[in-house]
Amino acid sequence: MAARNTARKRAFQILFEADQRGTDVVTVLADWVRHARTDTRQPPVSEYTMELVEGYAGYRSRIDDLISQYAVDWTLDRMPVVDRNILRLGAYELIWVDGTPDAVVIDEAVELAKEFSTDESPTFVNGMLGRFKELKPTLRREA
Repeated sequence: MAARNTARKRAFQILFEADQRGTDVVTVLADWVRHARTDTRQPPVSEYTMELVEGYAGYRSRIDDLISQYAVDWTLDRMPVVDRNILRLGAYELIWVDGTPDAVVIDEAVELAKEFSTDESPTFVNGMLGRFKELKPTLRREA
């Protein structure tokens, strides 16, 4: 599904931008939506992109706690900003979105890591999200 792939990439870019600017992801999402409406060169922000960003925003603290808890030898603030935001997006979609198979969520996150991060990042992202997949029933109950 190319549309979902594009939606995930844009959601990642919004999370990344918010992290870099030190601002709320919903504010950045609103900026993107407004910009797409006023600049015909900008593609529209899809419903699924909005769902992913707003969904992450709703679970932000829990997701960051999970990443911090399971990232061996990495604190959240020391983690590469790209990896941190790919994991945030992937964790939200994996744990709280039911419409996409877990394997697809993990594969898409790994592809984002291959495209935007270091050579070691795809393995790191795959391992972290694989662990969340194993713990998914417990993690959903705890939220």
